[in-house]
Amino acid sequence: MLAVSGNRRLRAARDRRAAAALEYAALGWPCFPGAHPPAGGDRACSCDRIGCPDPGAHPVSANWARQASTEPDVIRRWWRERPEAGIILPTGRVFDVFDVPAAAGTLALDRIDRDALPVGPVAAVAGDRHLFFVATRGAPADEDEWWSCHLDCSPETVTETPGMRWHCRDSYVVAPPSELPYGGDASWLRPPEAGHPLPDPLRLLEVLSDSCDAAR
Repeated sequence: MLAVSGNRRLRAARDRRAAAALEYAALGWPCFPGAHPPAGGDRACSCDRIGCPDPGAHPVSANWARQASTEPDVIRRWWRERPEAGIILPTGRVFDVFDVPAAAGTLALDRIDRDALPVGPVAAVAGDRHLFFVATRGAPADEDEWWSCHLDCSPETVTETPGMRWHCRDSYVVAPPSELPYGGDASWLRPPEAGHPLPDPLRLLEVLSDSCDAAR
């Protein structure tokens, strides 16, 4: 009985990921399959890279930027072939993402609510990061207006806003309800809603920067 119950929970989790990817596609958000924690063994990531720098939270292929799709048939096929896969959302297309420590994210949400500031979707990842989805800056003429974050990003190198990452073009984030190693996951604190415009990133940048400083 316990084995049957466990299998049902596993199937339900797989179905939720496939359904979520289709919901993102319906919003116009391209998706791509992500790595995931293996079902057994002592490895933290399903990829074969020794010392994976971002276990369970990266695309399954280096071609993710070119192949990410909003086509329902493509997405159904991907998650039929890889039912355990997480969900990767490329940034810098429909949206950018501010990625801050969870403590800073909590402070920012409190201030946003208190001051009635515009806010878009907000996700929590592995209990230690908050992701704030904002309108994309695309490719600004002034490259100094933003910094792109990828797997090898070290947020400490951004001296003006320590602990913050700005995912824009050529980057991505892991999306709910992806599962992460050691029991972690990605979940929505404020889920996306169709028809709701994303906030201007520059309006939230000051709030999040102040919150990162206060949380240090």
